[in-house]
Amino acid sequence: MSVDPNQFKSALKLWASGVTVVTAQSAQGAKGMTATSFSSVSLEPPQILVCLNQHTDTGAVVLQEKRFAVNILRADQEAVSNRFAGGSTQDERFAGVDWQVGDYGTPVLSCALASLECKIVNQILAGTHWIVIGEVENVICREGEPLLYYHSAYRYLKSE
Repeated sequence: MSVDPNQFKSALKLWASGVTVVTAQSAQGAKGMTATSFSSVSLEPPQILVCLNQHTDTGAVVLQEKRFAVNILRADQEAVSNRFAGGSTQDERFAGVDWQVGDYGTPVLSCALASLECKIVNQILAGTHWIVIGEVENVICREGEPLLYYHSAYRYLKSE
């Protein structure tokens, strides 16, 4: 017997996670979406994974182009997270957000805490989402504190 979807969602709300924006470049322009399902996989070779809903235009471009970037958001970037979470066009998502094309051709958010440019090495369809494993080809780290998400709200690390 399966777990009730609402019960499952209630349990997942109790998992604190960082907030990222996954970006990719297509012939039609830059694409991006907010994602909290992100994790390291391996140090050698350096690999990460993201989970992308199979019905999103950003996910489709990631799979088609075989390249993407994961931009880890800073504590002051709630508005960026909300903008890329949906409900707006891709042009609207990138408008007013400082970004550049990274060394490997993916859109990189200039103010993100960190940006990782990746090439796809594996993809697995699991339920409604693609688990995309990327080998990290470029990393940019910046100063700041991370934006966190817990119990359906943004959270922050407490400074000591």
